[in-house]
Amino acid sequence: EVQLVESGGGLVQAGGSLRLSCAFSGFSFRDYAIGWFRQAPGKEREGVAGISSADGSTYYADSVKGQFTINSDNAKNTVYLQMNSLKPEDTATYYCAARGCSWCLETLIPYEYDYWGQGTQVTVSS
Repeated sequence: EVQLVESGGGLVQAGGSLRLSCAFSGFSFRDYAIGWFRQAPGKEREGVAGISSADGSTYYADSVKGQFTINSDNAKNTVYLQMNSLKPEDTATYYCAARGCSWCLETLIPYEYDYWGQGTQVTVSS
Protein backbone atom coordinates (compact mmCIF):
# COMPACT_ATOMS: atom_id res chain seq x y z
CA GLU A 1 0.00 0.00 0.00
CA VAL A 2 1.39 3.36 -1.04
CA GLN A 3 1.52 5.86 1.78
CA LEU A 4 2.67 9.46 1.88
CA VAL A 5 2.83 11.41 5.12
CA GLU A 6 3.56 15.14 5.22
CA SER A 7 4.95 17.00 8.18
CA GLY A 8 6.65 20.28 9.00
CA GLY A 9 3.83 22.74 8.51
CA GLY A 10 3.04 25.46 10.98
CA LEU A 11 2.69 29.17 11.60
CA VAL A 12 5.49 31.44 10.47
CA GLN A 13 5.91 35.17 10.03
CA ALA A 14 6.31 36.69 6.60
CA GLY A 15 9.92 36.40 5.47
CA GLY A 16 10.47 33.23 7.44
CA SER A 17 11.21 29.71 6.29
CA LEU A 18 9.77 26.24 6.72
CA ARG A 19 10.85 22.82 5.54
CA LEU A 20 8.14 20.32 4.74
CA SER A 21 8.80 16.59 4.69
CA CYS A 22 7.02 13.87 2.76
CA ALA A 23 7.79 10.35 3.94
CA PHE A 24 6.69 7.74 1.43
CA SER A 25 6.43 3.97 1.49
CA GLY A 26 4.92 1.04 -0.32
CA PHE A 27 6.16 2.00 -3.78
CA SER A 28 6.45 -0.82 -6.27
CA PHE A 29 7.41 1.41 -9.19
CA ARG A 30 10.88 1.38 -10.59
CA ASP A 31 10.61 5.05 -11.39
CA TYR A 32 8.30 7.64 -9.94
CA ALA A 33 7.79 11.33 -9.47
CA ILE A 34 6.80 13.12 -6.30
CA GLY A 35 5.22 16.52 -6.34
CA TRP A 36 4.28 19.16 -3.84
CA PHE A 37 0.93 20.89 -4.23
CA ARG A 38 -0.95 23.48 -2.27
CA GLN A 39 -4.53 24.55 -1.90
CA ALA A 40 -5.75 27.72 -0.29
CA PRO A 41 -9.38 28.13 0.80
CA GLY A 42 -11.61 28.82 -2.16
CA LYS A 43 -8.83 28.18 -4.67
CA GLU A 44 -7.89 25.29 -6.89
CA ARG A 45 -5.09 22.97 -5.97
CA GLU A 46 -1.86 24.00 -7.68
CA GLY A 47 1.43 22.26 -8.16
CA VAL A 48 4.52 24.00 -6.83
CA ALA A 49 7.44 21.58 -7.24
CA GLY A 50 8.28 18.08 -8.40
CA ILE A 51 11.17 15.65 -8.47
CA SER A 52 11.80 12.57 -10.57
CA SER A 53 13.40 9.49 -9.05
CA ALA A 54 15.15 8.38 -12.23
CA ASP A 55 17.57 11.26 -12.48
CA GLY A 56 16.71 13.55 -9.59
CA SER A 57 15.55 16.29 -11.92
CA THR A 58 13.45 18.98 -10.32
CA TYR A 59 10.86 21.38 -11.66
CA TYR A 60 8.92 24.26 -10.23
CA ALA A 61 5.91 26.44 -10.80
CA ASP A 62 6.93 29.91 -11.94
CA SER A 63 5.32 31.36 -8.83
CA VAL A 64 7.85 29.69 -6.50
CA LYS A 65 11.04 29.55 -8.57
CA GLY A 66 13.92 30.85 -6.53
CA GLN A 67 11.85 30.70 -3.37
CA PHE A 68 11.14 26.96 -2.89
CA THR A 69 13.55 24.05 -3.29
CA ILE A 70 12.63 20.39 -3.56
CA ASN A 71 15.07 17.61 -2.80
CA SER A 72 15.06 14.02 -1.69
CA ASP A 73 16.84 11.67 0.66
CA ASN A 74 16.49 8.27 -0.95
CA ALA A 75 17.94 6.48 2.06
CA LYS A 76 15.09 7.85 4.16
CA ASN A 77 12.40 7.65 1.46
CA THR A 78 11.66 11.28 2.11
CA VAL A 79 11.17 14.29 -0.12
CA TYR A 80 11.57 17.79 1.28
CA LEU A 81 10.26 21.18 0.30
CA GLN A 82 12.35 24.04 1.59
CA MET A 83 10.32 27.23 1.55
CA ASN A 84 12.08 30.55 2.05
CA SER A 85 10.98 34.18 2.10
CA LEU A 86 7.45 33.09 2.84
CA LYS A 87 4.60 35.46 2.09
CA PRO A 88 1.01 35.53 3.33
CA GLU A 89 -0.11 34.35 -0.09
CA ASP A 90 1.83 31.12 0.47
CA THR A 91 -0.70 30.22 3.14
CA ALA A 92 -2.34 26.94 2.16
CA THR A 93 -2.61 23.27 2.90
CA TYR A 94 0.39 21.60 1.33
CA TYR A 95 0.17 18.08 -0.05
CA CYS A 96 2.69 15.70 -1.47
CA ALA A 97 1.65 13.26 -4.16
CA ALA A 98 3.23 10.50 -6.18
CA ARG A 99 2.89 8.91 -9.58
CA GLY A 100 4.57 5.84 -11.01
CA CYS A 101 5.98 6.48 -14.45
CA SER A 102 8.74 5.61 -16.86
CA TRP A 103 10.78 8.52 -18.13
CA CYS A 104 8.55 10.72 -16.01
CA LEU A 105 7.42 13.84 -17.80
CA GLU A 106 7.69 16.94 -15.72
CA THR A 107 4.15 17.73 -14.74
CA LEU A 108 2.55 19.55 -11.84
CA ILE A 109 -1.01 18.83 -12.90
CA PRO A 110 -2.82 17.33 -9.89
CA TYR A 111 -4.82 14.72 -11.80
CA GLU A 112 -1.61 13.23 -13.17
CA TYR A 113 -0.77 12.04 -9.65
CA ASP A 114 -2.33 8.91 -8.22
CA TYR A 115 -1.40 8.89 -4.55
CA TRP A 116 -1.81 11.69 -2.05
CA GLY A 117 -0.90 12.47 1.51
CA GLN A 118 -3.26 14.02 4.01
CA GLY A 119 -1.73 17.49 3.85
CA THR A 120 -0.02 19.83 6.26
CA GLN A 121 -1.12 23.39 6.99
CA VAL A 122 1.19 26.31 6.37
CA THR A 123 0.10 29.70 7.64
CA VAL A 124 2.17 32.81 6.98
CA SER A 125 1.29 35.84 9.05
CA SER A 126 1.93 39.38 7.89
